[in-house]
Amino acid sequence: MNHAVKVAMLDAGETAESLAAQVGVDPKTAARWVSHGRIPRARHRVRVASILGRDVLDLWPDALKRREPAWFRRWADIEREAVELRGFELAWVPGLLQTEAYARATLALATPTSDEVDELVTARMQRQAILHRTQPPLVVAVIDEAALRRRAGRDGKLMREQCEHIAACAELPCVQVHVVPLDTPIYLGMGGPFSLAELPDGARVAHQDGPARAHITDDAAEIASLERRWTRIVGEALPRAQSLDLVRKVAATWT
Repeated sequence: MNHAVKVAMLDAGETAESLAAQVGVDPKTAARWVSHGRIPRARHRVRVASILGRDVLDLWPDALKRREPAWFRRWADIEREAVELRGFELAWVPGLLQTEAYARATLALATPTSDEVDELVTARMQRQAILHRTQPPLVVAVIDEAALRRRAGRDGKLMREQCEHIAACAELPCVQVHVVPLDTPIYLGMGGPFSLAELPDGARVAHQDGPARAHITDDAAEIASLERRWTRIVGEALPRAQSLDLVRKVAATWT
């Protein structure tokens, strides 16, 4: 039996039936999460934790073994500790805002086996649990419109659902999404993606993707340079409401 889930359900006034209805599974499946200690699928774990007001790690510690690549683990830890996360993406939807289908399509490009893809997709979905914590970090994502218009998967359905998911995430109090329009002339964001994190003690850490591994730094000069770059990029992006309108318009173009 999973006592942590049982206690959390009692505290939240939820039953297996009410939980199943909100998550979209059979009540018998939800009951097994308690009585047999079954571990839900990654996307269901995130939803259940949100409903129960708990952290995924508190409910299913055994499910959260390290699945991300070793070189990415430090940044994954930083994400979990951060009080604020800001990131710019030029070509991809940010990992924290990806659907499972989009994550699978993109990770499969460079991952040789389906088992490895499954592990990486699970890790990416688990990262998103921070958005549904009782006290989530502020997440500000700036995305180039090209990332929303580049097809992933075999048809437009995947991208329509991905854009709709971004719009849904943007409705969360802790998430702000800004889009740099396609008709923007060359700008500093074309130099590549990066992320900035602020930790509870005020320390700042930066992450930049490379072709083989991430570059993570707390060097003051590097972070100051990225902060200036961030300010210039945000200046090219649409305001929050207009960005959300654009995301929804792009979603409607995918059929």
